[in-house]
Amino acid sequence: MATRNIYETAFDEDVQHKSSSSNCPECSGHVATNAVETACEDCGLVIDDQQIDHGPEWRSFEDDDSNRKRAGTPLTARRHDRGLSTEIGCRTDGKGRVLSGSKRCQLARLRREQTQGRFQSKAERNLAHGLGEVRRVTSALELGGSIRDQACQLFRSAQREDLLLGRSIEAIAAASVYGVCRCHGQPLVRDDLVDVARVDHSGVTNAYKTLNRELGLPTQPVAPQSLIPKLASELDVDKRVRRRARTLAERAHESMVANGCQPSGVAAACLYLASREHGQSLTQTQVAAAAGTTPATLRARRTELTELIDGGVRVAPA
Repeated sequence: MATRNIYETAFDEDVQHKSSSSNCPECSGHVATNAVETACEDCGLVIDDQQIDHGPEWRSFEDDDSNRKRAGTPLTARRHDRGLSTEIGCRTDGKGRVLSGSKRCQLARLRREQTQGRFQSKAERNLAHGLGEVRRVTSALELGGSIRDQACQLFRSAQREDLLLGRSIEAIAAASVYGVCRCHGQPLVRDDLVDVARVDHSGVTNAYKTLNRELGLPTQPVAPQSLIPKLASELDVDKRVRRRARTLAERAHESMVANGCQPSGVAAACLYLASREHGQSLTQTQVAAAAGTTPATLRARRTELTELIDGGVRVAPA
């Protein structure tokens, strides 16, 4: 048997050895154990290998463990491959040094081949396009990271249930964002979503109905008070008007006056009544246009709210 010198290790082996009390079963020689294998120092017999590494799964580039680093980023639902794809750089290497012209040309060819081979099927290509659209919409609407990740997961579920067949990918992506916002009770006006989405209003509406029907989304009804801050900001009203409008909206929601009514219409009526109480000149047309409703709807909700308010606040129509 050829003798192997265990001190001549490869680049990924640990040269720190530990003596063992047992003897070699082949020659009864001295046995040493490192992080990779247990071998005899006399004859080179490998007694045991592929041992379990009981060390930490992180490494630190400092003197202590305050700067822990792990290999790679965590898995994410935002990418079609969960974030495990390879990213090839352009002009600099890992240490920030500028690459030569020949090396940049070589990396350009590698990037082109890597881009062509990153999708294994048409479904995977559609998934990548849809997740990219979800990220674009959530970024344009300045939504949080949790909304973005859950919308990406909802889009994955829609593709898994074959809901993309015969439908627009952009519509399903926009409906996924809208559906997650509805599930969390976060106010999102559908018109604002249509402004940044690459699909019309009917496309988003039909796609959302499909997701809600087929996947059974736990959507919550939109409360009128959740629309007051955005509406007040668009109309640039005073803080007193905003607080009074929110109080009226909460009272309408608790007394079930807003049941079966358009939430934006109730919010517009509350803000209009509050502005009239505090002497701020806002017309019904201005408030209705900002809320995305009609003056007729605003007047109908105003009448119901006037009867609800203690003391019967009476305001003259603008």
